[in-house]
Amino acid sequence: MSNTLEVLIEKLSDDNEGTRWNAAEALGRLGDPRAVEPLIDTLWDDDARVRLKAAFALGMLGDPRALGPLQKLYRIEREDARETIQEAMEMIKQVMADDLK
Repeated sequence: MSNTLEVLIEKLSDDNEGTRWNAAEALGRLGDPRAVEPLIDTLWDDDARVRLKAAFALGMLGDPRALGPLQKLYRIEREDARETIQEAMEMIKQVMADDLK
């Protein structure tokens, strides 16, 4: 595992929600599929902004393993947060469709 990836995954557990938020965003941009499971775990963070950033990062990664957890989060999350979660699921579905081409 790359050092950057390890550091960012570790920061998902930081006490500061801003640090967790930034780490989730960076992991999405990094594009490494090894970040999928830690980001799925972050969908249950205490901070709503961190949860949504993790959802968006999972959408950027496009890994179908995230669909089930995102659907679960969609059902329990606030109404105003659902659009971001829906976008993430659509991004993953698009990657899956592209892979079938």
